[in-house]
Amino acid sequence: MASLKNYRNLEIDWNMTPEDAVTLYLEWGNNSWHGRFQPVRSKDDYTNYFVVYNWEDRPRAILIRRNSEEARELWTRELPTEVADSFHKHVGGHKGVYAPTEEVRSWLRTELEP
Repeated sequence: MASLKNYRNLEIDWNMTPEDAVTLYLEWGNNSWHGRFQPVRSKDDYTNYFVVYNWEDRPRAILIRRNSEEARELWTRELPTEVADSFHKHVGGHKGVYAPTEEVRSWLRTELEP
């Protein structure tokens, strides 16, 4: 898969969580989700955001582009060992799809740098 640097010019919503994305694009349709996000008006409205996929032994960060029709993975990579260990502690070892922690975000921002 391509380097994350290839996506450094994308507008990334660092505040979008997996739960917010599902609510905004799938569950409730054209709502503003408590005013934090603009309403979805068409399939041309999309958001780029990161999640941490923690269903396997090693968590991985995924850059997703979501609209009302699909969620497309643009980039994915396993977290570095120290970041992964810290993340596992943060979520208590529970499986799931999570919003990135501050430590993960910091690592991702470094990966985006030219």
